[in-house]
Amino acid sequence: MAGQQARQAEQTIHVAGEWRAALSGATREVLDPADATPFAVVAEGDERDADAAVQAARRAFDEGPWPHTPVAERAALLHRVADLLVRDREELGLLESRDAGKTVEEGRVDIDCVADAFRYFANLVAGEGAGRVVDAGSPDIHSVVVHEPVGVCTLITPWNYPLLQASWKIAPALAAGNTFVVKPSEITPMTTIALIDLLVEAGLPDGVANIVTGPGHSVGARLAEHPGVDLVSFTGGLLSGTKVAQAAAAGVKKIALELGGKNPNVVFADACATEEGFDTAVDQALNAAFIHSGQVCSAGARLIVEESVRDRFVAELARRAERIKLGRGTEKGVECGPLVSEQQRAKTEAYVASALAEGAVLRCGGKRPEPSEIRPATGWFYEPTVLDHCHREMKVVREEVFGPVLTVETFRTEDEAVALANDTEYGLAGAVWTADAGRARRVAGRLRHGTVWINDFHPYLPQAEWGGFGKSGIGRELGPAGLAEYRETKHVYQNLAPKPVRWFAG
Repeated sequence: MAGQQARQAEQTIHVAGEWRAALSGATREVLDPADATPFAVVAEGDERDADAAVQAARRAFDEGPWPHTPVAERAALLHRVADLLVRDREELGLLESRDAGKTVEEGRVDIDCVADAFRYFANLVAGEGAGRVVDAGSPDIHSVVVHEPVGVCTLITPWNYPLLQASWKIAPALAAGNTFVVKPSEITPMTTIALIDLLVEAGLPDGVANIVTGPGHSVGARLAEHPGVDLVSFTGGLLSGTKVAQAAAAGVKKIALELGGKNPNVVFADACATEEGFDTAVDQALNAAFIHSGQVCSAGARLIVEESVRDRFVAELARRAERIKLGRGTEKGVECGPLVSEQQRAKTEAYVASALAEGAVLRCGGKRPEPSEIRPATGWFYEPTVLDHCHREMKVVREEVFGPVLTVETFRTEDEAVALANDTEYGLAGAVWTADAGRARRVAGRLRHGTVWINDFHPYLPQAEWGGFGKSGIGRELGPAGLAEYRETKHVYQNLAPKPVRWFAG
């Protein structure tokens, strides 16, 4: 890419403005999930690299110019980054496709959304005033509430949306005046590495942005517990997120956790009363479940459909799911790429096997495609799968699969639909499909999920908060609350006419 600095392939650790290899010299191959072959080599950092990166970020925050840079200048830099992302859209979209296995069109959309996030947070901070004036009840008192950067931020990002999830953390962290160390997933680190290049090209001072490539058990754990870190923001699985929270708790750090979901897509019969309505609801159920092979934290993996339309709906859903074209994401006509790793495919297979053992009925998929049906045949592909006659006691209904697996449950009444949709330990997102405006508002109001779509699925807005209830996490990304995560609030109280209080005689 145009902004990439000249360096050896394994120099993917960026500390204090310099690219270098891991201190141990260790490396890791990055595999293309479409054919299981290596396409890049990155540094395999460890605790020592994490320590060096935190020290650089600490110096840059405590002694450097960035936290004190005027808001207008910080906003201008974020806009420059957005411009560079637009410039490199094709290359970055292709890299995201190869790294994560998604289609190249999905990769391009991701880059557009990343640019939107940088522009949103740039505009948000640029439009703010100097603070909130508090009326103290006296003309002799000037009282104002201001916001300051938290300090050094650890940013740990997932493998499914590598650059998008990184941008949701990096953009507000920079807008607020923080420094950071980002640890991308060791499976999909390439576009986050490229983003650091763009930040440097845009003029970010040395030490503000640092990246350490390496595994979670060493690099991630050290960054979460490091005493020089003020905030930890993590996106990933529940088990890993719990460990991050425990590590951060010892230092009483601010934390933000986005831990996934088990998201209901509730379809009422009246949404399917017309052919157009039926077609739209089926189409969106496919999108909800199978975009990026279901490797989406907000995937509508639980279809909860009214009993009177269930047979027709599921039959058409399965018919269309069987026709989804699998293949390498860069090939024309491919609609769904592979799973990100052999481990993820094996996990998906185990969930499907458990569902069938517990009584689910397989309507389509449920296996790897035949080698003669897919190109390349060596990739980690799995057919879009629809499991009918599911119930809440099934493991596949309770737990996050993160694969192309859709379960089907049914209901008869509105109360039953709401009860099913809320019967999960997660609470990230959900949707309701109905032609009844009153019902739409009622159900949306009763769903215990951080995002609720009505007659739609998956869209998000950078100006609207994203996050969940329950075990879906703590805090919010995007929107004004997403910026607030990276700030401390300070009350400055000035007495313009000080005089003795005479509380104590003497």
